Amino acid sequence: MPMDPLVSRARALWQELAAEPGAAFGTPGHPEVLVAPDSALAPPSWVGVVAVGDAALIAAPTDRAADSVRSALTGLTTAALTDPATVARLLPVADTLGPAALGYLAPDALRPAGRTGASVTCLAPEHAALRALLAEAGPSDAGESGLADVTSPVFVVRRGTEVLAAAGYEHWPRDTAHLCVLTGPDARGRGLARQAAHAATAHALAAGLLPQWRARPPASRRVARALGYREVGRQLSVRPA
Repeated sequence: MPMDPLVSRARALWQELAAEPGAAFGTPGHPEVLVAPDSALAPPSWVGVVAVGDAALIAAPTDRAADSVRSALTGLTTAALTDPATVARLLPVADTLGPAALGYLAPDALRPAGRTGASVTCLAPEHAALRALLAEAGPSDAGESGLADVTSPVFVVRRGTEVLAAAGYEHWPRDTAHLCVLTGPDARGRGLARQAAHAATAHALAAGLLPQWRARPPASRRVARALGYREVGRQLSVRPA
């Protein structure tokens, strides 16, 4: 049976991010475990687990860490491999990041943004109004959004000169557009993130890119699903104890 095109493209992306020649996803119950200290699957010296479809790829920083992972995690389902409680029960873990859901959008799958009465305009990534939005949101939400790292134009909903919601994307390998979305604390729950993200996603599709939405917060995942993104994977990072 042919592989789902979104799964195929997502796996190709994360194989490249593993930064190790020959990186490939394993088979169900048998994740591929690589020694890849320069991998982008996790922060430096961490173990990165990425599950896409029914298979997983794991990058470990050392041979010792890779041996521990193989011994402890072989045989688990992809859901269990990206479950922090399960992994921490089987491995000595000092800290975790995630899991984050990985959503992707097929070229013909973008859904309407809905009606909010708001219009979307465009700003350069370095615009002062965007810096003000990042400061208002605070370090945690701003960092989660990734908005400070976008390389595309930024699509915004404004009230006067104030930016209420913003979305853009960072150009990743394999012609991937990594979506970054942020709404000001006092403007949430009004559909503004969906408006801005719709414009950013449409821009990525017009450029021939694969939109990717990586998110942990349930609210962000709901926005992605409403726009037509389909969750096909999960990512978890763990710091060995």
